[in-house]
Amino acid sequence: MKFVRHVPLLVAGAVALMAAAPSFRQGTTYHVTKTIPLGIDGGWDYLTVDPDAKRLYISRGGANLVQVVDLGTNAQIGTIDSTRGVHGIALAPEFNRGFTSNGGDSTVTIFDLKTMKQVGKVTVTGRNPDAILYDPFSKRVFTFNHTGKNTTAIDAATGKVLGTAKTEGVLETGVSDLAGTIYVNDEDENRVFAFDAKSLEVKATWALEGCKAPTGLAIDRKGKRLFAACNSSKTITVVDYTNGKTVVQVPICAGTDAAAWDADQKLVFASCSDGNIAVVHQDAPDKYTVQGMAKTEDRARTMTIDEKSHKLYTVTAQYNPPPAPPAGAPAGRGGRATMVSGSFHVLVLEK
Repeated sequence: MKFVRHVPLLVAGAVALMAAAPSFRQGTTYHVTKTIPLGIDGGWDYLTVDPDAKRLYISRGGANLVQVVDLGTNAQIGTIDSTRGVHGIALAPEFNRGFTSNGGDSTVTIFDLKTMKQVGKVTVTGRNPDAILYDPFSKRVFTFNHTGKNTTAIDAATGKVLGTAKTEGVLETGVSDLAGTIYVNDEDENRVFAFDAKSLEVKATWALEGCKAPTGLAIDRKGKRLFAACNSSKTITVVDYTNGKTVVQVPICAGTDAAAWDADQKLVFASCSDGNIAVVHQDAPDKYTVQGMAKTEDRARTMTIDEKSHKLYTVTAQYNPPPAPPAGAPAGRGGRATMVSGSFHVLVLEK
């Protein structure tokens, strides 16, 4: 097995500005160990793993459903339906409830975790809910409304809509510090909102210095750091969430749409559509070493982590080449690439 050259980034209390991102050879201790074919055509977005029930939930917005995979048998065991344009899945095991954010009709579908059957449906207070989060501290579910430019709070026990946080941005991923504060990326303005999980008051808005188009967001609660995966700038921007200061930028792959944190291994991950997952070690809260790029496949831009097994899960499919443009048409005006029917699959990565 090949290992890449380590690239240490040493910064304390200031932003590390990089003239050019270093090049990487493929190779890290993380690698694909299994492929799970699932079929069903159409697009996808977020994935969520339940490490105790050993289930993987995959949003399939193009098919208006969520696929549920048993990670013991590596087989699909059901679907969550009535999820038009679904983006994400949040789990509240203490209430035996799951929740999906349905961007197509601005609703949340509530389902029974054991039976996978729908038990309720509510309309959010914004439009196009994208990411969704269950916060055990407040016992609330939050939808981060991508085009509605706000956040909806829902009581996880009753399914009742409780109110709206005025996070006025193009919202992507949110995380909780499990102590009463929720953080969410604003992709349009390159910033993070911090708001109170109970009062829903926005407490702070922090610029993500050097970050362009933040998508994924992960949190290190012990080190009090946020990890914003920045699509356009090809970086992970690390923020001290005690004061909102950007402390370091770490170079990653291209086309990122998800971030994850493994507290036991002190590893930050960012998945990218260019067929890589960046693997970054936290040497100290403000010091990081890029271990390398774990090879996946093109378009595998989202992922999730099983914090118990330390396995990563990502999904993708094969695509047919786009058709050539008609004679006389401007360059680049050809048709779109289409998915090879039945090629959708899960990639499992581990050491």
